Amino acid sequence: MVFQRQRAILPLVILVISIFFCAASATTAQFVVHAGGEASRILNLAVDDHVLIDFSVIGQSVHTLRFYLACPNGTVIDFGETADFNYRFVCVDAGNYTMKFSNSDSVEDKLVTLNYEIEHYLFGLPQMLFLAVVVAVLCVAAVAVFILMGKPH
Repeated sequence: MVFQRQRAILPLVILVISIFFCAASATTAQFVVHAGGEASRILNLAVDDHVLIDFSVIGQSVHTLRFYLACPNGTVIDFGETADFNYRFVCVDAGNYTMKFSNSDSVEDKLVTLNYEIEHYLFGLPQMLFLAVVVAVLCVAAVAVFILMGKPH
């Protein structure tokens, strides 16, 4: 009888654990922006996502390039020439945000080390915290049900 209850809970536990692994997205990448060229990376964001973009640029003599962020509503934010960049924002429009790295004014290749983190929010709470609260409530409810089922009538 106890083993049947544990087997019934096992799929729920596996589902909750898999959701926790998808709750936040952090990515690190290195790529070269060739002289006179441009590179871009796309972020697919939902409303209320909290985003951190951090990168550094390494060149042979000049360690800067031009950085743009194109939003899904058509707005383009030009951050100018930068070498070490750190920017946080909360997504207000769902869709694809394009990070553009332009090296068009240079005659040398640049190495970019990019780190970005996306934290999803549900009902105003970080998704991890929200899911932890849901799991805690489910566990308390399961314990209450087991106690009530175990009492003799």
